[in-house]
Amino acid sequence: MRGSHAMFNTMTVTKAAGALIGALLFLMLANWAAGSLYHVGAAHHGEGEEVAQAYTIPVEEAAGGEEAAEEQIDFAALLASADAAAGEKDFGKCKACHKLDGTDGVGPHLNGVVGREVAAVAGFSYSPAMVEHKAEAPQWTPEALQEFLANPKGVVAGTKMSFAGLKDPQDRADIIAYLQSQQ
Repeated sequence: MRGSHAMFNTMTVTKAAGALIGALLFLMLANWAAGSLYHVGAAHHGEGEEVAQAYTIPVEEAAGGEEAAEEQIDFAALLASADAAAGEKDFGKCKACHKLDGTDGVGPHLNGVVGREVAAVAGFSYSPAMVEHKAEAPQWTPEALQEFLANPKGVVAGTKMSFAGLKDPQDRADIIAYLQSQQ
C-alpha cells in the first residue's frame, strides 16, 4: 500500500507541474500572438514621415519668428481680393459665440464691427484686458481685426475669447470682408 501511495503523490505533483507549465506556455504564446497583432510604442515610418499623434500640445514659437512672417503679409492686397462668400463659410467657426443680428451671445455681436470702437457694445461685459486694449487700438480697423484674429490671446492677453486664432491670412481677410458686408 505504501508503494501505491508514493506513486499517487508523484503523479499529483507531476500533473500539477504540467498544468502550471502548460498555463505559462499558453500565456507566453498568447502574449506573442497579441504582440504581433497590436504594436505598442513608436511606429516605424519612412524617413522624414511624421507620426500621427492622438493629441497635440500647442507650443509657442520663438518671439521673433512669427511676427517677422506676419510683417511680410500685404494684408491690404489680401483684403482687396478677399472672398466674402468664403468668409461666410469661415464665419461658421465664430457662430458659436458671436451673432450678426445685433444681439450678443457669449461674445458681442459682430454686425458693424469693422470700423467700430473697441469694447463699444453697450451692455456687453468685456474683459478688463479688452477694455485696456482700447487705449492701444481704439477702433476695429481691418488691420486691427486681422492681427487680433491671428492670435487673440497674444494680442489681448486676458481676453475672454478662447478661440485659438486663424493662422491663414487669406481666411482672416475673407472673414473681415464678410463682416464688412454685414454692417
